[in-house]
Amino acid sequence: MGNETFDEAEVWAACRSGDAASFGLLFDFHRDRVFGHALRLMRSPHDAEDVTALVFLEAWRRRDAVRVVGGSVIGWLLVTANYVSRNLIRSRKRHRDSLQRLDASTEVADHADDVDDRLDREPRHAQVRNAFSRLSPRDQNVITLCVLEELTTAEAAHALGVPVGTVKSRLSRAKRRLAELTAVGDRALTPGGAL
Repeated sequence: MGNETFDEAEVWAACRSGDAASFGLLFDFHRDRVFGHALRLMRSPHDAEDVTALVFLEAWRRRDAVRVVGGSVIGWLLVTANYVSRNLIRSRKRHRDSLQRLDASTEVADHADDVDDRLDREPRHAQVRNAFSRLSPRDQNVITLCVLEELTTAEAAHALGVPVGTVKSRLSRAKRRLAELTAVGDRALTPGGAL
């Protein structure tokens, strides 16, 4: 389906009134972008699928709270993917901590780190991904919207519900912090850059 035949604002209006078929169209339209972003964050296709499903579940559940920016809900979906990913990572950490507290005689193999290592074959991507995960949630959101998805600062401000000046200062701080964490400078932060 091409952009010229898809009026997302109109489809979203139908979604807000509970039209499941319209929501299916919206899911089909944005699924790949949300999945791609989730994969950058989670590194595992299985986890990225879980995040994608949860993002769209939240969009349906909270459809009255979803912000439309420039006729699109993609900003809201991507920021929600950040939150869902962080929650999944925290949950996984709590699970691992619980397993470690088990009796020392009961060993449980956890191969998730081995899988993560294989997925991060290129050291620079692993370094940037790790640095991104260490940013504050606000900084992750502004990097996601302005750098990865190339929204304007005005569009990002609307999606986040903050003034444009706040987005500009957060973006500057986030880029600086990410550069410090990766020690690669701004060249990793060009628009459309990959994590």
